[in-house]
Amino acid sequence: MFQDISLPELLEKRNTQNHTLVDVRSPKEFEEGTIPGSINIPIFNDEERAEVGTLYKQVGPDEAKQRGLEIFSKKLPAFISAFKKIDTPITVFCWRGGMRSKTAATVLELMDIHATRLSGGIRSYRHYVVDVLAMAEFKPEFLVLNGFTGTGKTAILKKLADNGYPVLDFERMAKHRGSIFGHIGLNPSNQKRFESLLVEKMKEMEDESYIFVEGESKRIGKVVIPDFIYEKKERGLQFVIQMPVDERVRNILDDYQPWSNPEKFVEAFRIIQKRIHVPIAKEIDVFLQEQNFSEATKLLLSHYYDPRYAYATKDFKGEKVIIEAENVEDAYGKILSFLQAKGIEFQNQIISH
Repeated sequence: MFQDISLPELLEKRNTQNHTLVDVRSPKEFEEGTIPGSINIPIFNDEERAEVGTLYKQVGPDEAKQRGLEIFSKKLPAFISAFKKIDTPITVFCWRGGMRSKTAATVLELMDIHATRLSGGIRSYRHYVVDVLAMAEFKPEFLVLNGFTGTGKTAILKKLADNGYPVLDFERMAKHRGSIFGHIGLNPSNQKRFESLLVEKMKEMEDESYIFVEGESKRIGKVVIPDFIYEKKERGLQFVIQMPVDERVRNILDDYQPWSNPEKFVEAFRIIQKRIHVPIAKEIDVFLQEQNFSEATKLLLSHYYDPRYAYATKDFKGEKVIIEAENVEDAYGKILSFLQAKGIEFQNQIISH
């Protein structure tokens, strides 16, 4: 017989050994929010779950269970095969530790594949995330990358992370680049998924003294940064990166690659078009239609993004350090040089560049 495992026990296990979490809910449920790092091996696909759920409500639980058994029995070979590929301890879960995870764990046990079941399901994990955020406690101080759009802040964060520095990348967790065009080519997170990823990173970095973040707005796409994190970001040491316009345009085009979805960039521009002086807006529109993205970007920077950024950041709460750089590499090196000169140290990391 399989065993249940509580969430605290599971989190402790994940800290001490490789452990695979398997979400057996439908793909749509998994996409809407899961425990970070989990994989999805569903008992029902989205349509099957809807069918069984409708039967449960309209006919009764016995009929729903019978239909669910009929559907699942046909999938058993593929279901078992997927689990046999996992070579670590396994924990399965569904929404509240109910029928689906019980069925999965029971079938696996019969096939001599040992798995625990998360007591309370993902609902218990959601309560944990809410409780952590409600405590509004996070010790590390923030080192904030600020600057006009296109100054390579995201690229610098990535380079810092790749070199072992602690980074809290809000845009990556939100799956959104933070502008009106920021969702294009991505699948933006909802608030639950964002908060789960945020708490995972907070727990991972809670013993750090300093963490790098980007100077984001409170809202990023569909998600909102919690107040206590946003306020900590506002009070942090602010690196204001300045870079030539042509380099900024190059960074933006490298990041967004508008030629891959030209029609979506035109659609997004329509949303902000009325906020730009009419002759300039018409000019930008023409450039976008012609796929002259370089010229369109220059105009968007000078007539939309730069003025909005200047207004939004005119009153920094934290200390401000100007970083004049030619490119991302230059900015990265100057930021680390400043921190080294100031004697700021990172846990298990010697400042190097």
